[in-house]
Amino acid sequence: MLKGRKERGIMSTEAINVAEIFGQNVFDDTVMQERLPKKIYKNLKHTIEEGRELDLETADVIAHEMKEWAIEKGATHYTHWFLPLTGVTAEKHDSFISAPQPSGKVLMSFSGKELIKGEPDASSFPSGGLRATFEARGYTVWDCTSPAFIREDAAGAILCIPTAFCSYTGEALDQKTPLLRSMEALDTQAMRLLRLFGNTTSKKVTPSVGAEQEYFLVDSEKFLQRKDLIYTGRTLFGAMPPKGQEMDDHYFGTIRQRIASFMKDVNEELWKVGVTAKTQHNEAAPAQHELAPIYAKANIAVDHNQIVMQTLKRVASRHGMKCLLHEKPFAGVNGSGKHNNWSLITDDGINMLEPGKTPHENIQFLLVLACILKAVDIHADLLRESAADIGNDHRLGANEAPPAIISVFLGEQLEDVIDQLCSTGEATHSKSGGTLRTGVATLPDLDKDATDRNRTSPFAFTGNKFEFRMVGSSDSVAPANVVLNTIVAEAFKEAADELEKADDFDTAVHDMIKKLLRDHKHIIFNGNGYSDAWVEEAERRGLPNIRSMVDAIPALTTEKAVKLYESFGVFTRAELESRAEVEYEAYGKMINIEARTMIDMASKQIIPAVIKYTTQLAGSLGAVKAACPEADTSVQAELLTETSALLSDMKVALAALIDITEEAACVDGVETQARVYHEKVVPAMAALRTPADKLEMIVDKDLWPFPSYGDLIFEV
Repeated sequence: MLKGRKERGIMSTEAINVAEIFGQNVFDDTVMQERLPKKIYKNLKHTIEEGRELDLETADVIAHEMKEWAIEKGATHYTHWFLPLTGVTAEKHDSFISAPQPSGKVLMSFSGKELIKGEPDASSFPSGGLRATFEARGYTVWDCTSPAFIREDAAGAILCIPTAFCSYTGEALDQKTPLLRSMEALDTQAMRLLRLFGNTTSKKVTPSVGAEQEYFLVDSEKFLQRKDLIYTGRTLFGAMPPKGQEMDDHYFGTIRQRIASFMKDVNEELWKVGVTAKTQHNEAAPAQHELAPIYAKANIAVDHNQIVMQTLKRVASRHGMKCLLHEKPFAGVNGSGKHNNWSLITDDGINMLEPGKTPHENIQFLLVLACILKAVDIHADLLRESAADIGNDHRLGANEAPPAIISVFLGEQLEDVIDQLCSTGEATHSKSGGTLRTGVATLPDLDKDATDRNRTSPFAFTGNKFEFRMVGSSDSVAPANVVLNTIVAEAFKEAADELEKADDFDTAVHDMIKKLLRDHKHIIFNGNGYSDAWVEEAERRGLPNIRSMVDAIPALTTEKAVKLYESFGVFTRAELESRAEVEYEAYGKMINIEARTMIDMASKQIIPAVIKYTTQLAGSLGAVKAACPEADTSVQAELLTETSALLSDMKVALAALIDITEEAACVDGVETQARVYHEKVVPAMAALRTPADKLEMIVDKDLWPFPSYGDLIFEV
């Protein structure tokens, strides 16, 4: 239990010194400077900064000090904490104890080899055929650029060591390995551009990422009464309550006490492990909320987002709630995603996406921008695929999230600069923001931004970064950043290859910017991405509209994608093919689980409840007629007729779903099977849901077998 707090949301008045607790459970740079010998610390820093391999002698000293520090924090076990292709983290706990000595006592030990490398069973994780059942060996390798941390939970204190995960033959089996590869590729090519512009001081370029996290909270008792939430993370049946989110009164609204208590504990947990939880608020839908961190290096940001998701779930349980990370837990209600804020930062603090006050004069920025537009345009299918998710099929384009069409929002200021360059060949001015006058004497006038924001754009420029808004709430942000890093690295490389050979750099870069903008201007769209007109306009422009996960997956294995990834060493063809197979398989398995859950709920809960209701209704009808033949029983008769008709429709739809689900389960080939689930099973599920949701609005609430939408999203 939480010290000083009641489970149901009575908040503690206990003061928190954030500066004091922040990072107290992280083996960070400060701790390493204090505990490691100077030579060892220097070797580790060189390893991190120069990408060198960590020698065993250095690793042994680090491991010893890390162990001593962890034991002081109460840790008895350590784990190589990694990100397999399942959307969740994986860990195996090993204690620090050694074999008993002759005296019967044990020592606490942790070697450099144990720090650097672990050996989980690779065949037990999705690998897309890279690992067979009999080929079990896999390796976890310490990512020394992401600090180890202590996680405190019911298991006690656990030393978590962020790692990459690869097979015995070296293929990536995780999200971290390709991310690190893509970061190296981007760094190399970005540095080439900086050198061309005369930058001789910067030594490294790193993608900086901030991942906002949306989520729902529901009461645990109500959650446990819904098999669909337990098995699938979303509601498969459910009629809309009289009130949803149409009043826009939940967004940024006052946070309820129970939720505030939960958020307080989440913040404390995150701050202790160095996660910069910054912003918290109610989101658009009832029971929906958001947490946002401060930016960090891409690989650390990915780790932090996984920690955030784990912490939200763990702390919610302590408060008698369940945290739902599914992209669409409730039909007809705003879904959840996470905005991936991405920028490029040098080791000496230069943001390559900072336009300055006069972007028309900032040639380096304009080239970087033009290269990014080219990258997104050419590889829109890969960017869309990076957000491909079963849950996102219900969310993208649903007037709440970006459409499935990839486009770029730049705002009025940059669009005007681009228009000048494309129409006249020169950009002579930039629109300024001016002053926002409040019209109230006691309120100050405010500096106004030169550009408004656009929440309907999937890839929006927001001042000095791009915000990729498609990523699903349950997903790792690693795939999106792998794509962004790699496609931009390619565009930078092609630009550098040409500019390095130019006799007149200034003329060459000016001409390149104009050409890139003219060739890829059609990817820019500053209007309403939710409108039907945009769908038609996007088709006219030749922009892809990939509506489902199944249709998105093939982008991974095109010759264009293989060439891109292999040229930068991010993925091999085999790794790409395996990931496509994993995703097809995941889609088929998840839809099968959803269909079988619907069958179970319909057969064992809804139909029996409706039969009971109709029986009571028929009994009531007969009793009234017997007691008073002249009484008007038309209402009861109409209800009985309507209910019986819907029950019949439901029975027919249930039988159809059973048949098509059994048929789909027997289909050979993961891609073919996934398409059968998408094209046949999903529509059959929708057909079963329709009469069931209508029946929920008729059947007595006391007889309905599980909590309604209103119960779930308003009673928490």
